[in-house]
Amino acid sequence: MTTPVLYDPKTAAPLKDWGPVPTMIEGQSMTSGVLLAKGPNGENETGIWVCTPGYWNCHVTRDEFCHFLLGRCTYTHESGEVIEIKPDTIAFFPKDWKGTCRVHETVRKVYMIR
Repeated sequence: MTTPVLYDPKTAAPLKDWGPVPTMIEGQSMTSGVLLAKGPNGENETGIWVCTPGYWNCHVTRDEFCHFLLGRCTYTHESGEVIEIKPDTIAFFPKDWKGTCRVHETVRKVYMIR
């Protein structure tokens, strides 16, 4: 078994086009990334995710840990809680977190979904 390793996640490339965010409210956020590892049944996943500016509905379907490396965005939970994201912010979004995301400047994050 080899250990997946990715150096310099702020500039890691090439990124694979993952398409537009399907739940847009305003704009057209496009996503791309690098998949570092995925569990045999797809239950776990880790990699780099990049998203361009826009505003969209967000529903987290599995626990997700994020370390935001670049960019700026605002997550607003359906309860009204506001989470301001800037470089070097870490966040944990529990399964079934619902709200919106407004990407102000293209974001890049390292993530792990379980």
